[in-house]
Amino acid sequence: MARAQGVGQRWSMAGRCLTALVGGYAAAAALATLAARSLPVARVEATVWGMILSFLLYAMFGLWAFHEPRLVRVAGLIWGTAIAAGGTALLLGIRP
Repeated sequence: MARAQGVGQRWSMAGRCLTALVGGYAAAAALATLAARSLPVARVEATVWGMILSFLLYAMFGLWAFHEPRLVRVAGLIWGTAIAAGGTALLLGIRP
């Protein structure tokens, strides 16, 4: 019985790591793209501010992914943010 719990915990930790690393990166990149697209400054400045924001967001997503006890909430919020922000950035298109 203890072995079955250990296997489940390993899969849970693997899912948490995957969500924190890959999903956190995707969410941070999508939000940085959306911020760079929507900031009312020059393109170069908006890109730099978006990149600065992405480092902060990636760290926050990674830390929160291991702080929150429920994996479903972590995966839903991180992957949902990545999909929503990426889709919004795609719908907005290239900045004129």
